[in-house]
Amino acid sequence: MEKEKQGISLKISNLKVTSQRMAVLEALSSLKNHPTVDKIKEYVAKNHPNIAVGTIYKTLETFVDKGLVKKVKTEKDVMRYDPILEKHHHLYCEKSEHIEDFFYDELNNMLEEYFKKKRIPNFKVNDVKLQIIGTFKNKKV
Repeated sequence: MEKEKQGISLKISNLKVTSQRMAVLEALSSLKNHPTVDKIKEYVAKNHPNIAVGTIYKTLETFVDKGLVKKVKTEKDVMRYDPILEKHHHLYCEKSEHIEDFFYDELNNMLEEYFKKKRIPNFKVNDVKLQIIGTFKNKKV
């Protein structure tokens, strides 16, 4: 069923369903915690060894351009990929570099209202994403 949903998301985005694209989508859905391109390459190479590294990079950029995944930059300037498109923020652990999704509608509404009232000169706010930096306590990540 998951592969069927992935194929549908490609078609909706007007992308041809190819084995390479399906392999990258499989990696994104299987790997948790906002994988880096290195983790994605590692997964794809293990499961689909004939897919070139350049194809993986190009596919990820296509997915970002089409809105199928989003980029998340960490405090250490490492680019990671997030397949969850629902509005959310991130909790970033400085020690482990673990990223956890943070869903909080009340915060989203508060931020939207704030930026509606507080206009920034010569700037239109399209979206606000918070990366809350700290340390997880008593949690193995």
